[in-house]
Amino acid sequence: MERTFIMIKPDGVQRGLIGDVIKRFETKGFTLVGMKFMAVSRELAEQHYDVHKERPFFQGLVDFITSSPVVAMVWSGEGVVASARKIIGATNPLTAEPGTLRGDFCIEVGRNLIHGSDAIETAQREIALWFSEAELVTWETHSKPWLCE
Repeated sequence: MERTFIMIKPDGVQRGLIGDVIKRFETKGFTLVGMKFMAVSRELAEQHYDVHKERPFFQGLVDFITSSPVVAMVWSGEGVVASARKIIGATNPLTAEPGTLRGDFCIEVGRNLIHGSDAIETAQREIALWFSEAELVTWETHSKPWLCE
């Protein structure tokens, strides 16, 4: 089953939106297979944002993600990577559709609440970075027959 990495960023944690984020993914029918409430080390932050290390905003990303706890999660389900991106909404909250997390809860790009993997390959890399296999639980919700044929 496909998996994706989702992180509620420090602004989402500080604003008390953890439950709202989790509820969107649960309501959609995806299965939570791993979750951590954690302080992010600079080393982990730099590895996570490695693709942006040559950009001028890299240090700001690292500083922000290490400024307060985050909630790191792995969600499982058919088409979860693409669907999660739709649930999350556009990177710029001002252009994010109403009904998306960013469209409903955010105003600025620098405080856009949540990170979600943008491709299956990215999800695999990010999951391996943030979680060991032992920290992930493979299970099936009793609701699955009511969600999928």
